[in-house]
Amino acid sequence: MRFTSQTSSDGVTERFFTLDRTPGVLWTPEDARGTRPLILLGHGGRQHKTAPGNVSRAYRYAAGGFAVVAIDAPHHGDRPQDDEFGRIVAGMRAGMAAGEDPGALVAGMHSRLAPQAVADWQAVLTAVQRLDQVGVGPVGYCGMSMGCGLGIPLIAAEPRIRAAVLGLLGVHGLAEDAARITVPVRFLVQWDDQMVPRDQSLALFDALASTEKTLHANPGGHGEVPLSEVDSSQRFFARHLN
Repeated sequence: MRFTSQTSSDGVTERFFTLDRTPGVLWTPEDARGTRPLILLGHGGRQHKTAPGNVSRAYRYAAGGFAVVAIDAPHHGDRPQDDEFGRIVAGMRAGMAAGEDPGALVAGMHSRLAPQAVADWQAVLTAVQRLDQVGVGPVGYCGMSMGCGLGIPLIAAEPRIRAAVLGLLGVHGLAEDAARITVPVRFLVQWDDQMVPRDQSLALFDALASTEKTLHANPGGHGEVPLSEVDSSQRFFARHLN
């Protein structure tokens, strides 16, 4: 892991890094020492590790004592986007414009990204837990939309993750992995989501095998999750990771 820059503000230190070819950023409480809970933060589609929503959430979590790490998903942010992926995205958008099922189209793209994303996250998790200011403590995952679509295969494959905040996605392509998830889950649904049909979101919630899972539904569209959900998700992680 090679750190490329470091800044501190509002009691939080932000460090950019690369691990092999994976670019990422780590947030910790300023002058942090010793083992602490770690949250993996997945970003949405067409976004990146430092999208405004990611940074805002990361600062809130880090100010509460957590370490937080985000990486660019394959073909996003500072990672190269090859011609094949560009064709996949163009085909997905064309299918949506033609009235095809958007859930199935999005699931097809996520399935192509997931194997690499899972491997990247596992390598980053191992590297970050070797740092003195993080250590081998409990791990959580938070991801909405594409962050949920890539997070569910990761949580199903990674026993170090002990709790998750997920949502804004439907069940297409995820039922099998969801059935392997047994950690506590907080699942968010936007009741008027124009991109994810309500019944598909509820079906994904049902598919999760966790015995401790809660559904949080709010009015509004896909990107209109209220700020109060960030605060309550922090309390959720505090309960399950501290």
